[in-house]
Amino acid sequence: MKNKILLLEDDLMIAGGLIYALEQEYQVVHAKTVEAAKKVIKTENFDLAILDMQLPDGLGTDIQPLLSVPVVFLTVVDDEGNIVKAFENGAADYITKPFRLRELLARIKRILLQHSGISGQFVHVGEVKIDLDGVKVFVNDEVIDLTALEYKLLLTFATNKGRVMTREQILDNLWDNQGNFVEDNTLTVYIKRLRAKLGGALDIQTVRGMGYRVD
Repeated sequence: MKNKILLLEDDLMIAGGLIYALEQEYQVVHAKTVEAAKKVIKTENFDLAILDMQLPDGLGTDIQPLLSVPVVFLTVVDDEGNIVKAFENGAADYITKPFRLRELLARIKRILLQHSGISGQFVHVGEVKIDLDGVKVFVNDEVIDLTALEYKLLLTFATNKGRVMTREQILDNLWDNQGNFVEDNTLTVYIKRLRAKLGGALDIQTVRGMGYRVD
C-alpha cells in the first residue's frame, strides 16, 4: 500500500507540480486552506504532511499539533527563529521556496524510511543489512564497499520493496547536493555494479518494459 501524504498548499501552480511528482509513488490529499486541512485530518490517516507555513486563513503551524506523523514545512519564510521553533515543535524538515523538486522527494523518502517502524538503525532487504547511521552495508556481517550513488540506489530499492520502479523514478532519487544527476544511459551500469557487489544477497529483478523490482 502506498504511503499517504497530506499537502497543504494554496499556490495552485506549486501544488500542481508537487501533486504530479508525488503521485508517482504516493497517495496525495491536497488542501488549500487550514480549515480544509483540519476537516480532512478528522476523516483520513496520513503517513506524512507537507505544510505551507502561510495560508489565507492561518498558519501551517496551526495544523502541526493535530498530526501524529512527520511534518515537512514548505515556505518562503527563511527566518532563523521560525525555523528553530518549527524544529523545537517536532518538525521533521523545513524547506524554503524556491526548492529543488528532486531534493524534496529524496528528503520525503528519507523521512518516511526513518518513520517506517523499522527497529533501530538498520534496514534489511534480501540478505543485505543497511546501517543508516553508519552509512554502511553488510552481507553476512561483511562490509560491502559501495560508492555514494550505489548506496543511494540500494536505499531506493530498500524503501520500495515489492514495487516495480521505472527508470525515471529511480533516477529521481539519485540526486546529490551539487545538483548532479545520473544520466539514464548510465543507470544500467550502476545497477550492474550493485548486482556484482551484492551477489546473491539481493535479487534486483528486471521487469521488461517497466523497470526494476526488489522483493
